[in-house]
Amino acid sequence: MSGIVAAKLAELGIILPTPAAPVANYVPFVRTGNLVVISGQIPMRDGKVAYTGKVGEGISAEQAVVAAQLCFINLLAQLRAACDDDLDRVRRVVRLGGFIAAPPSFTGHAGVMNGASDMAVAVFGDAGRHARSTIGVPSLPMDAAVEVEGMFEVA
Repeated sequence: MSGIVAAKLAELGIILPTPAAPVANYVPFVRTGNLVVISGQIPMRDGKVAYTGKVGEGISAEQAVVAAQLCFINLLAQLRAACDDDLDRVRRVVRLGGFIAAPPSFTGHAGVMNGASDMAVAVFGDAGRHARSTIGVPSLPMDAAVEVEGMFEVA
């Protein structure tokens, strides 16, 4: 992969992993017209979930921000596959959706999701600004602390 986005990723010290295979009956992404919708990505690193448990109970908000960043990196890996290895085809981050595993007393969901949102802007500049939803949930697949899904406009 080469290009403007690849150079930005290198500048940020981000190396995209091999995209994770689905763990159930779904596809990692769907392309329709000039939109790519990417299934939820959890904070996988080297084939293992790097952040498990609930935010506010064993996982700090700071750790959860890093987990959200890792989820966004995994979104980018899927997006690269959807764009035939050319992330310069991305025109806009349209929407991110975040799911934060947390007890009912935790209310810092938006701050956790900023990990992914800030990274979108760091990588794509103004084209990284997006609509967003963030919700708290009682649990996530594989006991992940965070999951992030995305929608991207591509050329």
